[in-house]
Amino acid sequence: GITLMRDCVSNTAEYGDLKVGKRIITEETRKEMKKILTEIQNGEFAKDWLIENQVGRPYFRAMRNKEANFLIEKVGKKLRSMMPWIES
Repeated sequence: GITLMRDCVSNTAEYGDLKVGKRIITEETRKEMKKILTEIQNGEFAKDWLIENQVGRPYFRAMRNKEANFLIEKVGKKLRSMMPWIES
């Protein structure tokens, strides 16, 4: 849950969540999250995931690859390499 997530991030990140998180999760975000929950509860998400697996996961693989190549991932890797005290 949220408590464990906060335990896993830096105190700075946790402070940011506590200080400005409510500005990020807006009423519009809540409405969209309710739609997503409905898709999960009515089986639409599971059906889509099953079909994705049956056809070899093309969307999943493409999006995983695309997001792995975002600049933030490259910067993060470089920064972690400069911090020998953390395990990456």
